[in-house]
Amino acid sequence: MYCVNCGVRLGDAEEQCPLCGIKVYHPDLPRPQGEPLYPKDRLPEKKSASKGLNGVVIFLFLFPLWICFLSDWRVDSTLNWFGYVAGALMVLYVGLALPLWFRKPNPVIFVPCTFAAVAVYLLAIERMTRGGWFLPFAFPLVGGLCLITTAVVALFRYVRRGRLYILGGASIALGCLLHLTEWLMVLTFGGGFTGWSLYPLVGLALVGGLLIYVAISPSARETIERKLFF
Repeated sequence: MYCVNCGVRLGDAEEQCPLCGIKVYHPDLPRPQGEPLYPKDRLPEKKSASKGLNGVVIFLFLFPLWICFLSDWRVDSTLNWFGYVAGALMVLYVGLALPLWFRKPNPVIFVPCTFAAVAVYLLAIERMTRGGWFLPFAFPLVGGLCLITTAVVALFRYVRRGRLYILGGASIALGCLLHLTEWLMVLTFGGGFTGWSLYPLVGLALVGGLLIYVAISPSARETIERKLFF
């Protein structure tokens, strides 16, 4: 434990800093208990989003959808770009508004659902444009991002320790995914390998290695805690 004012290291029994005199708080020291805000058997219950709020959110998504439909149809009585807008709004709804319908939304479930919606949207664009790039390029890219993000969210939610290891591993995995992205672009769209992905790969690998080193080394972690007052 360190003083929040001068940064000097304090003993476990210290109630004030011996250098500057600032009072400190130690979670293990007994403190007087105040009067509880609620009776023991009557704690406030967490309420999910109301139906009224969900109705407002649906309206906020349907109103621009209807405006875009009328705008596209009014030009030549055909729909040209409306599908792109509708797909983008559906992705936003799945990622931002759909969790509001649940009392305790689990991000480990909704993060893959959001990426699945993105994949379906990209597949629809590929079908409408007849590009042939979804399976060789978009699908592995979205799948890789989904795996990395879901793994980080799940580990942060269910594992209480080792978060520096998690962030370090995610940083290295993201750098490898960016390097894979360049190869997929070359294989799908042609062109030569320029090596631009090596720069983020090296940078993210260094950041990830640094995080893992800090997690392994107590002295490095102690130095950072002293500097940042963790």
